[in-house]
Amino acid sequence: MSAVLPATGYNSAVTLADVTAPDRDALGTLLRHVLDTLDADVAAVHARLGLTDYRPRYSPVLRVLVADGPLPIRDLATRVGVTHSAASQTVAGMRHAGLVTLTPGADARHRIVTLTDRARALLPAVEAEWAATAAAVRRLDTELPVPLADELYAVLDALRRRPLRERIADTGLLPPAR
Repeated sequence: MSAVLPATGYNSAVTLADVTAPDRDALGTLLRHVLDTLDADVAAVHARLGLTDYRPRYSPVLRVLVADGPLPIRDLATRVGVTHSAASQTVAGMRHAGLVTLTPGADARHRIVTLTDRARALLPAVEAEWAATAAAVRRLDTELPVPLADELYAVLDALRRRPLRERIADTGLLPPAR
């Protein structure tokens, strides 16, 4: 594959083999690199399926709205597991792509997100991609020392117990907190 995917913004001409992995100590960069690699591959699948103006980050939102019906952005963020800001940005992109509509909620602070007919028409392809991606990740997990999701949940659990900022402070870089 060598074309630029204009609908997604991912360049499929650049492959993982073309990019040097970030330094081991640049953990944030490494995590972004892994996520970008995964997203670019899923975006390439979307393009081949004809899912124009569709981004990988839309699928969790779409699936929650299919399961739960229209929701305020705050509830959608909670259900997807992202910040309100991240959900708002994703919903804005989905709205621009004609996948959702926004209507006023109970008060001025709430906007209700509803799937459009266009989004519902894409559901069979999106669900098929989701299932195929899940199967591919299970196969990827067999090549890893620990299944990827298990390791990521373990990292989150450890950081909930003791945030990284406290671990950094333990190195002596910062004066003790008051």
